[in-house]
Amino acid sequence: MPELDFSILNVEAPPYHAVPTLLFKLQLRNRTPEPIHSVMLKVQVQIMAEGRPYNGEEQERLRELFGRPEQWARSLKSLPWTQSVVLVPAFTGETVVDVPVTCTYDFELLSSRYFWAAGQRQIPLTFLFSGTIFYKGSVGLQAAQISWDKEAAFRLRPGLWQEMMDHYFPNSAWLRLRKELFDALADYKVAHSLPSWEAVIEQLLARAQEEAEA
Repeated sequence: MPELDFSILNVEAPPYHAVPTLLFKLQLRNRTPEPIHSVMLKVQVQIMAEGRPYNGEEQERLRELFGRPEQWARSLKSLPWTQSVVLVPAFTGETVVDVPVTCTYDFELLSSRYFWAAGQRQIPLTFLFSGTIFYKGSVGLQAAQISWDKEAAFRLRPGLWQEMMDHYFPNSAWLRLRKELFDALADYKVAHSLPSWEAVIEQLLARAQEEAEA
């Protein structure tokens, strides 16, 4: 019966996808000689936030996720990032396939907030694997489950997520607002003849600062 090992070789950020996407190069290696017909592979990716140090600026940005640094001994834990299903075609011995991970600027997601806050150092990831192997056995096509303990570690190079976002959204970031709040901002923009949404936010921030100083 096949026994697969997994490792992440590299990651690419293609510049012309419809949406920001990272392609992780996943190597599958079969320890046994059976030809593999296909693999229905489920991949779960976790951010191992506890696996690296953080400077003062990063700690401040991450307070919303993990609290104050003195609380991190209890609160700094891994974060779920994404799940994918990959259909691996036939191979014998070993093969390499792409695991696509779509990225977003939606700051309602913990992963997006973490990547924005994490700064310019490597980000440790863990890939967890499950699914079904279809292989050519002695009695024809057979199926076997991937062992539950199969995983692979990988360190995302510094700044890759932010570089990709800057490529797709130059000098921009995104906020998701409730409909009624957006309508109120739109009314404010028209009432004050402001040329852009940036001008709306800048004016509101300036007024809030004036009130705070008063």
